[in-house]
Amino acid sequence: MKNLSRTFAIVALFFSLSTFSQELTNFSSLLISKELKENANAIVRLSEKTIEIKNVDKLIVKEKRIVTVFNELGKKHIKAYQHYNNDTRITKLTATIFDVFGKKTKKYTKSDFEDVSAVDGGTLYSDARLVYLEHTPSSYPYTVVFESEYKNNTTAFIPQWFPMEGYNVSVEKSTYTLVNPLNIEYRKRELNFEGYLIEQSTINSGLIYQLTNQPAVKYESNTIRFNEFTPNLSIALNLFAYKGIKGAAKDWKELGIWEYNTFYKNTDQISESTKSKILTLTKGINDPKEKVKVIYEFVQNKTRYINVSIGIGGLRPMKASYVDKVGYGDCKGLTNYTRSLLKVVGIDSYFTELFAGKQKENMGYSFPKIEGNHVILNIPNNGKDIWLECTSQTNPFGFLGDFTDDRDVLVITPKGGILKRTPSYKDTSLQIIKADIKLKVSGALNASLLRKSYGIQYDNKFHIENYTPKELEKYYKSYVWDYNNNLELNKTSITNNKDDLEFTEKIELSVNEFATISNTNYLFRVNLLNRTTHIPKRYRKRKRPLKIDRSFIDKDEYTIKLPTGYNISTLPNIKEIKTKFGIYKVTIEKINDRSIIYKREFSLQEGVYPKEDYKPYRKFIKSIAKYDNLRIELIKQ
Repeated sequence: MKNLSRTFAIVALFFSLSTFSQELTNFSSLLISKELKENANAIVRLSEKTIEIKNVDKLIVKEKRIVTVFNELGKKHIKAYQHYNNDTRITKLTATIFDVFGKKTKKYTKSDFEDVSAVDGGTLYSDARLVYLEHTPSSYPYTVVFESEYKNNTTAFIPQWFPMEGYNVSVEKSTYTLVNPLNIEYRKRELNFEGYLIEQSTINSGLIYQLTNQPAVKYESNTIRFNEFTPNLSIALNLFAYKGIKGAAKDWKELGIWEYNTFYKNTDQISESTKSKILTLTKGINDPKEKVKVIYEFVQNKTRYINVSIGIGGLRPMKASYVDKVGYGDCKGLTNYTRSLLKVVGIDSYFTELFAGKQKENMGYSFPKIEGNHVILNIPNNGKDIWLECTSQTNPFGFLGDFTDDRDVLVITPKGGILKRTPSYKDTSLQIIKADIKLKVSGALNASLLRKSYGIQYDNKFHIENYTPKELEKYYKSYVWDYNNNLELNKTSITNNKDDLEFTEKIELSVNEFATISNTNYLFRVNLLNRTTHIPKRYRKRKRPLKIDRSFIDKDEYTIKLPTGYNISTLPNIKEIKTKFGIYKVTIEKINDRSIIYKREFSLQEGVYPKEDYKPYRKFIKSIAKYDNLRIELIKQ
């Protein structure tokens, strides 16, 4: 009886999925519920995706989308496009436009879609292409019905399900169906399903998911990524194919062995002349780490980054001998080239796959599959691993920066995949400013300062080493000290110490009309060089956690010489704020009748905090911004 009830439930669900799009024959936006229109730039009336696994090396994906667009910001949610390459064949592509009353106004077929390369100018060659709909509406709202179908010989990347597609877009119904008639073993990962109206079931060795009547989500700043709090589903086959090559992976170890043998093995041949050059460069060096450094700098000076992704080249690197000859490669090619040169001097190193980006994203511990968007190099070193970003011509040796730091990664070895974590710089991201400031009777000032940066603060600045004088002026005046009007740079000197990861700026500057002067007093802002100006937005009903992306420490010390003819009126008391998010402390002390010293320390502690902490965090930053704007009064003698 129990099984019979389950069968009826599955049949009912299947029937509802198959008939919904037929029932939605009136595309008038006037029929959409008030709840779904609230805060929505667009509404997904229907997103219906079906993935059919025909075989280990054959995949068919069908999609139907019905989207109502309310304004210019909602256009991006139409998503009337399809990627393809030599491995992907588009078999259906249509779009129909309906006006506010549900009247058909335009019909597009495959030949009407724009067909362009799907890569940027930094790519040497690629078979990745994109077809997309270019439609200019005569008025809003309007509705687009988009249908597509494609066949693919690669089953290593089963399309994921993200039923909620972004901020300010609501969802009437989103469905995801996996059809698996051959009963190929697969794994699934469900994230963030709790609290959402999601129905799910299994049928014919496949599965069905649907989400209904999901209101639009408003954007909130200083929080986790959208996909970290909204539902998403991942599917991975235990037996799969990539560009015609079959593989198997039930865990990270097995996946790593397959990837190594399929993509990385026998790609490390180097010419005898290059081997001789590398052996000469490292001659007399006994420390393995120093050998790695010499070879890394050799690669930086010899090569440049260019993307290559035709066919299997999406995962397999160019051979080291080819990179050696032409002097360029993508992340895989340059990493492989560096690995091959290290092998010449007897040092083992390994490809490392990861999600690169300023927002840290981890490889999934519990869900092994081919993923990631970048490759770096890992060199085991007695428990103190060395990590190399082989695409950069400027990165210091062993320094990753915020693009690949502090995240779970997959290291590919001949014995299998190993999960490791890249270094974190949260305890070393320090900026120190020391300055001598001379206030003038006219209200202007002259200042000379020394600014040193470390960790991620180093990473944020070392790129300016190669700026032209004009670019440097724009950087300081428009980005660093944009709150100081009438600022002029008189002299700059920059030193990039790559060995100690220390970036030093020596600057002499002047600011006209800095102080406000009256008949009896002289008023000036004491924090000239490191002022907090941004205050997080206020939310009456915060819904999501607070996230502080990066830890840092700022230490400032200014010696300020007072203008002739003025005395100090009173100095503020010590200001100190201690919170779970960080610490802020300012002291202003009298050195003598002509000088004062200003000391400021501000630190933030990265992490994810409960939504209830957002209000006190905002209060903390607001207090800092207010005190950073503090003005001191001098009295005319």
